[in-house]
Amino acid sequence: MNRLFWRFAALVLLAITLATGAIYITFSLLFGDPLEEMARRQAAGQIFLLEQYIDQAGADEWLPRLNKVREVSAASFELEPLAALLPRLSARQRQQLLDGDIIIDAGGKGFYRRVDRDGNRYIGSEAELIHASHLPINIAQALGMEAIRFALIALFLLLPIGWWTQRHWRGLLSLSRMTDAFGQGDLAARACGHLPSSIAPLAERFNQMADRISELLEARRDLLRSVSHELRTPIARMEFSLELLRDQPGTELPGVQRRLQAMDEDVEELKTLVNELLTLTQLDHPSALPAQLLALAPLLESCTPPPATARYSRTLTADLGEIHGQGRLLARAIHNLLGNAAKYAHAEFALSAFRDGERIYIHVDDDGPGVPASARARVFEPFVRLEREQDHASNGFGLGLAICAKAIQLHGGSVTISDSPLGGARFSIVLESALNTTDRRH
Repeated sequence: MNRLFWRFAALVLLAITLATGAIYITFSLLFGDPLEEMARRQAAGQIFLLEQYIDQAGADEWLPRLNKVREVSAASFELEPLAALLPRLSARQRQQLLDGDIIIDAGGKGFYRRVDRDGNRYIGSEAELIHASHLPINIAQALGMEAIRFALIALFLLLPIGWWTQRHWRGLLSLSRMTDAFGQGDLAARACGHLPSSIAPLAERFNQMADRISELLEARRDLLRSVSHELRTPIARMEFSLELLRDQPGTELPGVQRRLQAMDEDVEELKTLVNELLTLTQLDHPSALPAQLLALAPLLESCTPPPATARYSRTLTADLGEIHGQGRLLARAIHNLLGNAAKYAHAEFALSAFRDGERIYIHVDDDGPGVPASARARVFEPFVRLEREQDHASNGFGLGLAICAKAIQLHGGSVTISDSPLGGARFSIVLESALNTTDRRH
């Protein structure tokens, strides 16, 4: 059964239990203890015998009739002093007994009543009471009947609730699967049309939201692709013009050479930006990236950082094994992290990897300024760069970490930032086993 049903069932059972308790307390305050009333009904035969047979006898016949009843009845009728019972009764019961009413003793399976108030039965009868015991009072049976009634009411309430919640639970699961698929990048995922009427409006809103998000993301991708491709033409013309310019007279002068070198660097920067944009847009279509079985240790050993003044070290355990993924893409993600560490490291940065059960952990540490905790989520967004005063390493476009995060996500893993043992930032990649990665991708 679904969780929605069990929650409804718990609420229904709780409501019935509270209602039963409230009814019992209300009836007790207004009409007396309902358990005593049950016992009174079960002892109705003996009460009738006392009131309609024994009490109907005259003064001389009252005791003989009582003795006759004692001989033939399974119940016991004994005469006891009134004063011995009064201290054990509540004020209400004491007053009822003194008024001549019957006091039920459900636990003792009996009842009490004064013989009379005037002493007309026999001498001293006003100071005695008759105690009937061993009566056919069975409160457990009465409570069992109430429990059966409780169970039947709950059953007939829960059956329609179960049918109703099952339909809605299936609809909610369908909607949940759709949102999970959409959140994992399947922009074509939509809620099906065969849903309960109460969920259908919500599903329609989800579909409308998904359509709008898909349109916005597709427009963003189209813009990035178009801009990237359109930029290649003027960049190529700029490169061609620079080559022609070098052949012109006067370009051998030192000042002109410096200007030409600066322009070459700007063109290379633009080409890098275009390539990064194209890479980022390609990652939005993971189906176009073929996956294969990769030996992780050789892949990490092939990832070399760019030239840097800081010392680089690498520590890989021997049990890294294999993962299922796209080698070039995973190597690009590691290379981006190493490049980032090389830029910000003061004296050293390091790459380490180890396996823990089904998971593989890859750490890139540096001893640089680190990443503030408030900015650790934002740095993985495209075009986000930290603002640092007089930071010579803050150049770039803010796309490297975005590409890294997207690439790791496509491999079913995650990348986070924390404080490094070296004193700077630690970028941690967690990859699941090859089987789990395959399941997530397909």
